[in-house]
Amino acid sequence: MDERYNAKKIEPYWQREWERSQIYLTRENPGHPKFYVLEMFPYPSGNGLSVGHLRNYVPCDVLGRYKRMNGFNVLHPMGWDAFGLPAENEALLRQAHTSETVPRYAANFKRQLIISGCAYDWTREINSSSPEYYRWTQWLFLLLLKRGLAYRATGSQWWCDLCGTVLANEQVVNGCCWRHTDNPVSKRDLEQWHIKITQYADRLLDDLEEIDWPEPIKLMQRNWIGRSEGAELAFPVSAHPGKEVRFFTTRPDTVFGVSFMVLAPEHPLVAEITSAAQLALVTNYVKDARRQSEIERLSTVKQKTGVFTGAYAHNPFTARDVPIWIADYVLMGYGTGAIMGAPGEDQRDYEFASQYGLEIPRVTAPSDGSPVPAGRAFTDPGVTVNSGFLDGMPTAAAIRAVCQYAQDHEIGRPTVSYRMRDWLISRQRYWGCPIPVVYCKRTCGIVAVPEDQLPVRLPKLKEYQPAGTGRSPLATLPEFVNTTCPQCGGPAERETDTMDGFACSSWYFLRFASPHEDRALFDRKAVDRWLPVDLYVGGAEHAVMHLLYARMWTKVMYDAGLVSFQEPFPVLRNQGVLWAPDGRRMSKSKGNVVTPDAMIDKYGADALRLWELFMGPYDEDTNWNEGGVAATERFITRVWTMVRRYLDAGGPDGSPSEETLRKTHKTIRTVSEHIEQMRFNTGLAAMMDHLNHIAKLKPPELNRFVVESYVVMLAAMAPHLGEELWRALGHSASVHLEAWPKFDESMTREDTVTVVVQVNGKVRDRLRVTVGASEAEVRELALKSEAVARHLGGQPPKKLIFVPNRMLSIVV
Repeated sequence: MDERYNAKKIEPYWQREWERSQIYLTRENPGHPKFYVLEMFPYPSGNGLSVGHLRNYVPCDVLGRYKRMNGFNVLHPMGWDAFGLPAENEALLRQAHTSETVPRYAANFKRQLIISGCAYDWTREINSSSPEYYRWTQWLFLLLLKRGLAYRATGSQWWCDLCGTVLANEQVVNGCCWRHTDNPVSKRDLEQWHIKITQYADRLLDDLEEIDWPEPIKLMQRNWIGRSEGAELAFPVSAHPGKEVRFFTTRPDTVFGVSFMVLAPEHPLVAEITSAAQLALVTNYVKDARRQSEIERLSTVKQKTGVFTGAYAHNPFTARDVPIWIADYVLMGYGTGAIMGAPGEDQRDYEFASQYGLEIPRVTAPSDGSPVPAGRAFTDPGVTVNSGFLDGMPTAAAIRAVCQYAQDHEIGRPTVSYRMRDWLISRQRYWGCPIPVVYCKRTCGIVAVPEDQLPVRLPKLKEYQPAGTGRSPLATLPEFVNTTCPQCGGPAERETDTMDGFACSSWYFLRFASPHEDRALFDRKAVDRWLPVDLYVGGAEHAVMHLLYARMWTKVMYDAGLVSFQEPFPVLRNQGVLWAPDGRRMSKSKGNVVTPDAMIDKYGADALRLWELFMGPYDEDTNWNEGGVAATERFITRVWTMVRRYLDAGGPDGSPSEETLRKTHKTIRTVSEHIEQMRFNTGLAAMMDHLNHIAKLKPPELNRFVVESYVVMLAAMAPHLGEELWRALGHSASVHLEAWPKFDESMTREDTVTVVVQVNGKVRDRLRVTVGASEAEVRELALKSEAVARHLGGQPPKKLIFVPNRMLSIVV
């Protein structure tokens, strides 16, 4: 062995050897358990990977190696989320074409993962922008269409000028595009394709109880779905026969307290019922509201504004007419776009009524008989008052009574409402999966492209900048647009919108089971063998987009009989964010990006990997500190020196002391358990602690079992170092094909424990005693202790309190 570990020579050598021997091909040994570990597949950008990305990839690599050594068939693939706005914007910025930049960037990502020592099965690599892949994304779209889950509708959609396309509700964050966080979005009326995710709302909500996910992610999905139980009621519009205001409320018990109605400015009734006297005010208000984002309109700190339409609704419960207003805090996209104003029991309604001098009836009183609080709405459940046949009823009973009355009199019904809207999947951009439908110019209307004509290939466009016209750049290409109708053979036009990039990532995890299958979406036997994913890892920012969409598409496939499970990711973990040294997010524009290339060139891949594992708990945020890589490089040197010293002594197979054996077995147990629990930092800490002990040993106490078990465990974390040391120890086969060392349970149990001795409540000594020592044995040792005797002052104990294996308290 050389004097020191030479990363620049050793690591590239083993990377070439692994590629040559195909050691990381997915094995499917009969009778072995399976383990499918998957990171959310990345979009390959021109910036390449940072050390922050490795915070995700290295720990999963360690877990995959550990499982493989424990006899599991391991599937750990990698691919590229290559379609969509990020890739297109990047190419436009660099004045290049996506068909050239995407393969180049993906190749760079792959190179970086290889030099980082990650054990992916590259024969299963997929790219969502390849026709071989998106053929099946289009097939799934047609499945949704057949099952009535894909539809086209005209609506007011979010629009980002910088992206030049519409956005789904989930892609608008704080009133701005999720890709351009300082660019406010606006609304446009466009005809778009939607996926009916709302049809799966209850199942998406209920099944959260069956999966092992971080609770904050579950909470985000629950809140996004936003299930509310209540009643949908209808009030007729006075002087407008046949017109009615339909609205949803979670508090139908307060219907006797309704003193006004509010419509969203976009509500179609507004144009039909507004009086001539109010028309100018209403028109201007509607224009202003459409310029605001939903976040601005729903702000709790913004003063409530509105305009009276001049029309009235008839409250059938009170037989009174109440004014109909419009206000920007009511959104057309939620519920029915209309609300009842019950200002006595709703704070938002209270503020609005106060602002415009509207009546504030009180119809709920505290259950304890205390007075209703002044100056605000009383929003708690209580006893119904001033409400006719509801008087005296508790809130829950009053809700049921109103729902029954509404049904009996055909003015409403109990119902469930959801905050979540259907998924808007159309994008007016070039770089995406073409939507496989055509529009017949005769009588066939919307026609699905036949499956045997898939994929509808994305043509290469030289100029594909978004025009901002509401149409995709594909609309400028006649040879793509003009086609024939598959049903009647007449002239037709292709859909020119492309799919949201999240369509591609809603099923990719299934494709990895059989990535080269060309006759079907996937090989069913392979999917039954590998799916669902055993461990899915990625960022919390995907909680209400990718994770929600993937769950919905999986349930659709389950309903269609394509898969045997309903949840694709039974176990999900989020890695913490690795911030730059300055505490900010790593960004090329800020000049604070730290690349794995720079760290590997300076310290080696294994030193970088060890610091990625050791820097802190896997799921907690932390700042990058290069000094940590220098420290793990020194740890590698100490391991190297320990093994070299053992080999220089002839590599003896002597008998270690019982202490050394116990420490070794305890270390194997600790490292095994902590890797399973994804506590990589503490697992590595146990390795470092054990090295402190065995580095001091001399042969024959430093024997082959002690050394080799250490090297095998370390190989999962530092694969190049492990491989080189294993070869030096005389083995010809790869260390990564070795079995994980087993620990002897009996050797991990403690024989002695520390018992604290207190005198009058203060610790005076600590005694090392045999596990299970009796009170009499511990008392005898304690009374012989000089420290204890000094504080007893010759007095006999008045009282003894003994907690086995933990404490003896003496009172004098």
